[in-house]
Amino acid sequence: MADFELILRGGTVVTAADTFRADVAIRHGRIVSVGSGLGSADRIIDASGLLVMPGGVDSHVHLAQHAPPGTPQMADGFETGSRSAIAGGTTTVISFAVQPRGASLRESVRDYHTKAEGQSYCDYGFHLIVTDPTPTVLGQELPALVMDGYTSFKVFMTYDDMVLNDRQLLEVFDCARGCGALVMVHCEGYDSIRFMTERLERAGKTAPYYHGASRPQSVEREATHRAISHAELVDVPIMVVHVSGREAMEQIRWARQKGLRIYGETCPQYIALTADDMKGFNMDESGGKYVCSPPPRDHASWEAIWEGIRTGVFQTFSSDHCPFFYEGPDGKQNAKGKTSFRWVPNGIPGVENRMAILFSKGVSEGRISVNEFVALTSTNHARMYGLYPRKGSIAAGFDADIVLWDPNRKEVIRQERMHHAADYTPYEGMEVTGWPVMTLLRGKPVFEEGRILGEVGDGRFLARELSPYATSPGS
Repeated sequence: MADFELILRGGTVVTAADTFRADVAIRHGRIVSVGSGLGSADRIIDASGLLVMPGGVDSHVHLAQHAPPGTPQMADGFETGSRSAIAGGTTTVISFAVQPRGASLRESVRDYHTKAEGQSYCDYGFHLIVTDPTPTVLGQELPALVMDGYTSFKVFMTYDDMVLNDRQLLEVFDCARGCGALVMVHCEGYDSIRFMTERLERAGKTAPYYHGASRPQSVEREATHRAISHAELVDVPIMVVHVSGREAMEQIRWARQKGLRIYGETCPQYIALTADDMKGFNMDESGGKYVCSPPPRDHASWEAIWEGIRTGVFQTFSSDHCPFFYEGPDGKQNAKGKTSFRWVPNGIPGVENRMAILFSKGVSEGRISVNEFVALTSTNHARMYGLYPRKGSIAAGFDADIVLWDPNRKEVIRQERMHHAADYTPYEGMEVTGWPVMTLLRGKPVFEEGRILGEVGDGRFLARELSPYATSPGS
């Protein structure tokens, strides 16, 4: 009888802390040993010339998300979204369970389980999106759900059907402090965006490009500062998500220099796309493909994001995968979307390209180390959201979620190669250096050289522990 079920032999193991040559032995879906001369295995995979890294953890994806009646529906459910994830080297995603206004938060969670169960190629968890923080939600449902393993939730400072006012934000923050949950905050000022949108429309500036003009960096900066101020008042840590440029980034840095536990996340669109991508002479052109919030900025903002990555302002690099079709009645080119940017569905696909873009622009171009790459795409997500030490590293006892990565392979991102359900990728034609060769989920090869080997239902729901980052020093 063989000693192990699988050995990955001859590769270079990379963790957030170390890089070293070693073999990795796997049994019953877990890493059992990392070293040399490990013995025999039922199967040996030659990893020579490849990096052996923990599978990606993407802590910010939107799959099968509820949309109000009469509005475009999301392109990806759990089947296609998770398929796209494993093709890009990601083995765990944390999606969102949205509470429609007036609905029970507990019932909303049950609804998302119905959508996800048996439908995922990768492991998954849920953040809660709180849109209606009633006394019942704050006093009963949220604390109970946190105890059940839904240890983080998200709030919005914009969008008609999600925005919370300042009093509600403070109440949610206070609830989080009491139950030890980590709050994620979408920081854009609702009233400022409404004002700018209406002013632009009156001036006839309705093309997709003006989506960016309707929510400039000052709108993101103001909301970020306000969220930080509320967090300071309540004495609770928060995560500011999808930061797009210098002005919001500097608010987080300022808060951290004050000793506040404020964390930051950024995304591929803020180092790979610009506002110019949204330009077009009429509503039939492709600018709508790049509409997301906060919007892509400019090249100077790219440099600001890299500065934030290098100096530790950002702990996680997520995709904010929020896919819509481009064509058709449910797409960005829907009838209302052709009349004004305000009706263009807000979000872009990205879970499959997240790791390749960061590796290429970060590691291959010398901006970050390969260890920092692992931290930003896997380890820090697992630590931040209560999945460590099960996910996020290569060591004995961890789930054998692994990506074999060719650091020198050059590829061009093309829609025809994507595994999502959306009919386009915003990164079409982008050349990258560094590419996933094989993805393993709990020791099972689920993707290899462009082919999906896994099965729908391989993915399991993950109840999560309380985040060690969610407790204030004064608690």
